[in-house]
Amino acid sequence: MLKRTALYEDHSQAGGKLVEFAGWEMPLYYTSILEEHHAVRTQSGLFDISHMGQIQIRGAGAKSWLNGMVTNNLDRLKPGLAHYTLLCNDQGGVIDDLYIYQTAPETYWLVVNASRFEADLDWMLKHRPADGQGVQIESLRGRYGAIAWQGPKAVDFIDQLVEEVAGGGGPKPNPSALKKNELGEFRFAATPIWIARTGYTGEDGFEILAADGILPAVWKQCLALGKSLVRPVGLGARDTLRTEAGYPLYGHELTEQITPVEAGLSWCVGFDKPVFIGRERLLQQRADGVPRKAIAFKMKEKCPPPRPGYGLFAPGTTAPAIGTVTSGTQSPSLGAGIGLGLVPPALGKTGTQLELEIRGKKYPLEVVSKPIYKK
Repeated sequence: MLKRTALYEDHSQAGGKLVEFAGWEMPLYYTSILEEHHAVRTQSGLFDISHMGQIQIRGAGAKSWLNGMVTNNLDRLKPGLAHYTLLCNDQGGVIDDLYIYQTAPETYWLVVNASRFEADLDWMLKHRPADGQGVQIESLRGRYGAIAWQGPKAVDFIDQLVEEVAGGGGPKPNPSALKKNELGEFRFAATPIWIARTGYTGEDGFEILAADGILPAVWKQCLALGKSLVRPVGLGARDTLRTEAGYPLYGHELTEQITPVEAGLSWCVGFDKPVFIGRERLLQQRADGVPRKAIAFKMKEKCPPPRPGYGLFAPGTTAPAIGTVTSGTQSPSLGAGIGLGLVPPALGKTGTQLELEIRGKKYPLEVVSKPIYKK
C-alpha cells in the first residue's frame, strides 16, 4: 500500500493527479506541468515534500561522527546554517545526496531522498559507534513533514506566516531576512516550525519543516496568504524546474556507481578533511582524472524531448554511443529540449557539439554551462 503525507486530503480536494513516487502517493500536477512550471518561475508555487525522509542526529559526538560520514565539511556549519552534501560508500559511489540543517550546537537535521531513506538510515546505523559515543540517530518519518514555497513572490508573504521568533535557530527576526542556506525557528499557531532559505527549483524560496499535525494548516495558510500569486505544484514541474537549474536527481545523475567527482560535485567534497567514507577513491579520481563527466546540454533544433537512457554520439558517428542521457525534458522556459548526461571528459567542455539519438534519428545538441536556464 502506498504511503500518504499529511497533505494527502489537500491534494485530493485540489484535484491533484496522484501517482506513485518512491512508494508514496503524490501529486504529479494539479492543472498542468507547463502552467505550474511558469507559475514558479514568475510568481510562486507550493510543493509538498513530506515524502522526503527526515533524520535527526544529535549528541556530544554528533559532529565528529557525522563529519566522517558525509563529504562536505561540517566545520562550515553552525546553528542556523545548512548545506548540501553527499553520503558515499567505500568506493566513493553516492548512496544519497541530502541537506544537513544544524538546528543547535549538537543537533543536525538531515533531509534525504524518499527512495533512499531506508538505505541511508541502515548505513548510518551500521556505522554508528558500537558504544554510542554520544551519537543519537532518530527517524522523524511519520512525525514531521515539509513544504517548499518557491518562486520570486514567496518572499513577499513568508513573514506573514509566522507569529514570532521561537529562538534556538539563527538570530534573524523574520524568515525574509534569512540568506541562502540560513534557517531559523519560528512559531505558527503557537507551535515551533523551522524555515530555511533553500530549495530545488533554481528560484528564490523557502522550505518549511513542521510537525505533521499542523502541516495542513501551514499549507492552507500559505495558499491564503499568496492568493493569486501562489498555487500548488506537483512533481512534474519540480522535475522540469530542477533540470533547467542543472540539479541532480538520485537514480539519474547520482547512483552508488557514480562518484561526486564524476558528477561534477567536487565543490561539496571536503578534501581537506582527514577522514570520511570514500575519501581515498575521490582523492585518486581528482588526481588521476575520471572516465566520464557530467554535462548539461541544450538541443539545437526542434525534436522530441530527450529522455534518460538515450545515447549521446560524436557528430557523424554511429554506434557505440560515447555517453548517455541521465535526465531530459522539454524546457518550458526555453522552449527547447534540454538534459543532463555523462560523457568522456574530452567531450564535456562547454560549447562541444554532440548528437542525441531519438527513435533511430540523430539530433544536434550543444554542451552548455549550468544552470541551463539563466535569467
